[in-house]
Amino acid sequence: MTSLYDFEARAIDGTTRALGDYAGKVLLIVNVAGKCGFTPQYAGLEALWRDYRDRGFVVLGFPCNQFAGQEPGAEADIAQFCSATYDVSFPLFSKIEVNGARAHPLYRYLKTAAPGLLGSEAIKWNFTKFLVDRTGAPIRRYAPLAPPSSLAADIEAALAAPA
Repeated sequence: MTSLYDFEARAIDGTTRALGDYAGKVLLIVNVAGKCGFTPQYAGLEALWRDYRDRGFVVLGFPCNQFAGQEPGAEADIAQFCSATYDVSFPLFSKIEVNGARAHPLYRYLKTAAPGLLGSEAIKWNFTKFLVDRTGAPIRRYAPLAPPSSLAADIEAALAAPA
């Protein structure tokens, strides 16, 4: 059986990162974009990361250009924008696709494990969020409209649950 920890992804600096490195952590995995109406959510994601990281919580940002070309830049540009504009310090990864034949295997897994409204699997837009428990099991998918602050109670519950 596949686990979230079986996947690897390229970090924004180009190094390969095993998701197994995050074993035992509560994760919030988000497809992000810098030219989207939801881009200000970077501030809320960073706030969650800072509030909960010492308790074993990690936000993982995956830039994606599949929705109206809202993440056109190269990795260095994305990293610079996130740092300079939103003081992002949570882990960012290289640009990926989340839908279609070239969807990253991690997103293929997440979409199946935590379907959206009415069982839909496709990611509808940037800033779709997946909360993952300490065992690597996806708990819930959140729509792009869900502000990061609205996830606090679910994050608290996931952090309090036994691993």
